[in-house]
Amino acid sequence: MDFTLPELPYAMDALEPVISRRTLEHHYGKHHAGYLTKLEAALANEDKSKSLEEIISQSYQQQNAAVFNSAAQVWNHTFYWHSMSAKPTEPSDERLKSLIEASFGSLDTLKEKLKASATGQFGSGWAWLVYSPGDKALKVTSTSDAETPLTSDLVPLLTIDVWEHAYYLDYQQDRPGYVDGFLDKLINWDFAAANLPA
Repeated sequence: MDFTLPELPYAMDALEPVISRRTLEHHYGKHHAGYLTKLEAALANEDKSKSLEEIISQSYQQQNAAVFNSAAQVWNHTFYWHSMSAKPTEPSDERLKSLIEASFGSLDTLKEKLKASATGQFGSGWAWLVYSPGDKALKVTSTSDAETPLTSDLVPLLTIDVWEHAYYLDYQQDRPGYVDGFLDKLINWDFAAANLPA
């Protein structure tokens, strides 16, 4: 399968003032696009029929870092863009609301745990809200570098990118300020609800 850079679900300036047009132009137009270019090069002589998820799974199992890192970063970034909305929502899906209450006690507690995960991640990586099918519960977790919940039995619902390129032009070293803005003004709960397995 030939992969293309997916269109953003909003305009370049739609996330301002939390995330600037300048940051999006660099993050999406250079970093995300760069991972896609590296993936295409790594797969130049490979079977083109596999989905991105299949490539991530196979390269992870084979410990093929060159393919895995590029493929996972393409997937993670696409997922991240959709984890944000220019018109933030509150959780309205009844099943998601019930899971938040059962798993964390309240939405505020969930946000506190997401913030702790995002700000506590050492170095580059991601903070995730995931659904655990085994526990039938929501969990907050983090991954380093290109790692993704797709390689586990967890179902990703939304993510916060905490690589420096996600926020440094706007916040410099103030990762907590960026995370606060994400959680208070950008989080897309409708997307999280849509990712819940049936």
